[in-house]
Amino acid sequence: MNRRQIQKNNKRMMTYRGRKSFFGKEKVYSMIGFSVNALNYYGDLAPTTSKFSTDISFTRPAIGISFGHRFGPRYTLTANFMYGAIKGSDQKSADAADLDNGVYRYRRNLSFRNRIQELSIVASIDLFENQATYISRVAWTPYIFGGVAVFHHNPQAKAPATDLQGNPLPEAGKWVNLQPLGTEGQYAVLQKGDSTHKQDANYGIKPYKRIQISIPIGIGVRFRLNEVFDISGELGFRYLFTDYIDDVSKSYVDLGVLDSELAKAMSYRTNEILPPDHSYKGRDGQTYKVLSGYGEEFTDDKGNTNMRGSKTNKDFIMVTTVKLTYILGKSFHRAKFR
Repeated sequence: MNRRQIQKNNKRMMTYRGRKSFFGKEKVYSMIGFSVNALNYYGDLAPTTSKFSTDISFTRPAIGISFGHRFGPRYTLTANFMYGAIKGSDQKSADAADLDNGVYRYRRNLSFRNRIQELSIVASIDLFENQATYISRVAWTPYIFGGVAVFHHNPQAKAPATDLQGNPLPEAGKWVNLQPLGTEGQYAVLQKGDSTHKQDANYGIKPYKRIQISIPIGIGVRFRLNEVFDISGELGFRYLFTDYIDDVSKSYVDLGVLDSELAKAMSYRTNEILPPDHSYKGRDGQTYKVLSGYGEEFTDDKGNTNMRGSKTNKDFIMVTTVKLTYILGKSFHRAKFR
């Protein structure tokens, strides 16, 4: 071999980055990750009626673990488990002086917390493809991701000191589960409209499920730290198929149809901050003192009701993530099984 051929071969070896293929099989590897997340809630107990309104002061932490498999120069499939919490409060978030957005929410005076356990499968696509092995992967790349998730949630709120009749509640000051109470009449017998009676506002309502499906979607950027560690930042959203992540969605019902004093106290909480201006006799025969527009069944001739929440928009969650990933490369597997 002459000198010219040797130089040519050396140049090929220096610039060689592996064979290229559509799926990049020689770039296939697995990885494990640990993430720290921040959760923000968007829904009926946000500060304003805007779909994109949230209270940053209620940002709550979450942690996650993941296992991913890279299928080629751009494509990764990742299984994630995340545990965290969200929170909302009318009294702390709504502006009582804001006549357009805040005053109604402030007077409503509802609050909640919800602990989320989520298992997701997410596919991501890199903007910059990696045609090298994992050791020589690109220094950084933006990416997009989307997938499907199943999660368990359980909205809770602190019980007040007394029920609506002024009697002490055994659960006073404790966090109670809201779903079993049916605060919007989910377990009540509601009237269907006929020639003599108006239909109850929430007629046909059913209990919501605490296990739900969501769609994770978002963007991220990943940086190579060394041969086996990456760090990434993500901004993601969970599009939900429920409006009850906060236990609030539809209209107030006649408090007399609810089956426990605790359910009534958790459904109508305006009395804790404002005095009533009238009373009505509930379907159970008891008299309830309430503030106009809150805590009672009402439907006018145009179908307007005493709204407790807004059923037109589903709730959603924003997830901000910092994730550290360790790559289980081919050299790792060879060393492990040698």
